[in-house]
Amino acid sequence: MRIFVTGASGWIGSALVPELIAAGHHVVGLARSDASARALMGAGAEPHHGSLEDLESLRAGAKGADGVVHLAFIHDFAAHEDAVGVDLLAIETLVSTLEGSGHPLLIASGIAAKAAGPLATERDPADPDFPRAAAAEMTLAAAQRGIRTGVVRLPPSVHGRGDRGFVPTLIEIARQRGVSAYIGEGANRWPAVHRLDAAHLFRLALDKAPPGAVLHPIGDEGVPTRAIAEVIGRHLDVPVTSVALEDAAAHFGWIGRFFGGIDAAASSALTRELLHWEPTQPGLMDDLEQGHYFEQPMSAMV
Repeated sequence: MRIFVTGASGWIGSALVPELIAAGHHVVGLARSDASARALMGAGAEPHHGSLEDLESLRAGAKGADGVVHLAFIHDFAAHEDAVGVDLLAIETLVSTLEGSGHPLLIASGIAAKAAGPLATERDPADPDFPRAAAAEMTLAAAQRGIRTGVVRLPPSVHGRGDRGFVPTLIEIARQRGVSAYIGEGANRWPAVHRLDAAHLFRLALDKAPPGAVLHPIGDEGVPTRAIAEVIGRHLDVPVTSVALEDAAAHFGWIGRFFGGIDAAASSALTRELLHWEPTQPGLMDDLEQGHYFEQPMSAMV
């Protein structure tokens, strides 16, 4: 199949592209810059110049495709509401282009479900307060418009060598402050998955997920934030301590509301059964213990 991928040179996209090519697919990747285009060509993909704001470029990429994976998102926490709006328009464009085709459209979302039990499952509805809930609902509803849509709810930590997300930010804060902290008792949990396992799930979903599927690429159901702080403290050789919730913003900055405010333990049992997907890469704690997260400072992120 000819697969159009937004975010193809990003964190998950750069793992998905070789996964798709190895499975025999032709990959067309959205490229915002010449550097991204070169990276895609080097990976064996065809670059398609454009951006999320350029709706015509999205329409052209989707029109010539047998399937679409939408991974791109503008991660600007200072203008998050604008980024959500851009994402909605991008998905509307992809849906209108693919309508009636029967082709797959997968979008990346987040684990933000209201759990009916101790673990959020694929059957739990999205929290209406989750900023990207409307995009997920729109995508699932498009299954009624002749598109094989699916929503992949990614956990807060999609980890692996080269990660520049939440965990590296916590490491850099610990470096700068000389202490590795957690919030309150540190009992709130983060689910996690290795990026290679996440990429594999996207590929399986393209091939065989049914219309309207909600999928959880979860390797670790829930890692306590205190455990994350403890392994960071041990590798940096700094004390580990608790920070009160009211002091979280001062200590952690923007990431404080995520690190202390998310208790999102989640199951992937239904996804595993549906797609016969099994994580094979190290879990978050094992990945941290390998040491590569502590090799280089990430000061530009904080």
